Amino acid sequence: MGDYDEDTAFLGQMGPYFWATFFLLNTVFVSTGFNGLYIIFAGAAPKHHCLIPDVNLTEEWRNAIIPFTVVDGVAAESQCSRYRLDVVRNLSAEGYNPGRDVNLTNLQQEGCLDGWTYSKEVYQSTIVTEWDLVCDNQWKVPFASSTIFVGYLVGSLISGQLSDRFGRKKVIFMSLGAQCLAVLLQSFSQSWRMFCVMFLFIGASQISIYISAFVLGTEVLSKTMRVLFTTLGAFLFYCIGYMTLPWIAYAIRDWRTLLAALSATSVVYIPLWWFIPESPRWLMTQGRVAEAEVIVRDAARKNKVEAPPVIFKEADIQEMCPGKKYTMLDILKSKNIRCITLMCLILWMAINIGYFGLSLNTSNLSGDPFMNCFLSALSEVPAYIVSTLLLRKCPRRALLSTFLVLGGGVLLLIQFIPDTLHYVALALEMTGKFGFTMAFSIVYIYTAEIYPTVLRNVGMGMCSSAARIGSITAPYVIYLGTYNKVLPYILMGTLTIASSVVNVFLPETLDKDLPETVEQMQECQGLCCGSKKRKYFQNGATRNTPVLHEGKSEVQTLA
Repeated sequence: MGDYDEDTAFLGQMGPYFWATFFLLNTVFVSTGFNGLYIIFAGAAPKHHCLIPDVNLTEEWRNAIIPFTVVDGVAAESQCSRYRLDVVRNLSAEGYNPGRDVNLTNLQQEGCLDGWTYSKEVYQSTIVTEWDLVCDNQWKVPFASSTIFVGYLVGSLISGQLSDRFGRKKVIFMSLGAQCLAVLLQSFSQSWRMFCVMFLFIGASQISIYISAFVLGTEVLSKTMRVLFTTLGAFLFYCIGYMTLPWIAYAIRDWRTLLAALSATSVVYIPLWWFIPESPRWLMTQGRVAEAEVIVRDAARKNKVEAPPVIFKEADIQEMCPGKKYTMLDILKSKNIRCITLMCLILWMAINIGYFGLSLNTSNLSGDPFMNCFLSALSEVPAYIVSTLLLRKCPRRALLSTFLVLGGGVLLLIQFIPDTLHYVALALEMTGKFGFTMAFSIVYIYTAEIYPTVLRNVGMGMCSSAARIGSITAPYVIYLGTYNKVLPYILMGTLTIASSVVNVFLPETLDKDLPETVEQMQECQGLCCGSKKRKYFQNGATRNTPVLHEGKSEVQTLA
């Protein structure tokens, strides 16, 4: 296909058509914000202890039957055991008093044979209280959390193919419908297994929405609007949904009602079908030139400019001769590319573990869980704005290392904050979230600028898979907090600091043109990757390259 941007230059860079498409597409990302993290509230574990059946016990023995254990230096009621009920009942019947007549430490203990009693101070119902996902079944909560990220992995592998075959617009709305149905069915789950299965479909549909809307925006919008859309718009509107979630959960404390309400929000997107256009670029690749021209002429009418009699010339719509197809095997052939890919995989995995680990951990922090979640989401807004501004002038490698050290260092400091200063710990955690969010937004652009055009799809795809593995691991990292509350922070902090060291060996991409071929790809730094250091210059000069290349292949790969 010819130069689409040149053929449609008469539309201008701004205008009502571009702004309307910009905001309508961004509203789609709102749904991914509050549908992707509601497990924070639906999977929260309220305070609980063994259920004491209605048997003849004195008030003293009923209060003393739950033993106390020391958790993180603080005495608390045991959540998974009680003194043997038959022994306590006999002692109560014989008139013995606990503590005074009986040494409780000598009594035998047993599990919660009659179930658990849950506090309803914060939540009326969660999947934990519904299916007793505590004690021996406590592992099922992080497993349920990770299933949505497994869905992300599956969806990221198939959504691109579906989008290329059926069109970006159709996949967006099909995925919205699938997400709505899956969340609604999940609200009617009769078992933990059904909940997990539906979470797989929710994850697959959500990532399909995100990727397809991202690609559609980059292909429909002008060059100027495209950069704004990819570096700021999509992330900020995701944050709007993320910030909305805790207020919806605050109003609806029952997990089934919460999910049903969230599924209903997808209905508001139905009218957008008639306002969001299909990608003219994609239509042209399918030979549907007449439909592409109709969309472009409609854009010209809305922007109040005159379209030429013939928008796309015959030469523009002829298929280009297919070149060599690159696969993951091509990455393994070169020592330099293998080394760069390995370092990128470590970076993406570490950043995703930290980002999603902190996002999912908000319900375990001291204080109000709803406010904690809101503050966690709010901390992302300045991060995306600041990263967009800094990426214009600052070296990518230095930026990424700085914020990795910030995020990891703060996590290592949290363990030294006493429990009485929980506001200080919360502030540090939000600072860490800011650092991880900055790193999250920078690593996307940095990685895309490192790989050449012929390998960018493959490289970004492999890094995306590593990111999904990291997000799948994140719930289990948080689960370590049940044994010791500082373990997740130590693990995430250490991994992040280590990844910042790895990042030092990657090549710098600021003021470098996007490499087109493997030969033009820069060498990574350090003896492990080769002794030669090569910089890529196009026509003997450098220039400040925008995040997205003007050509079609770069537009698609960053999505």
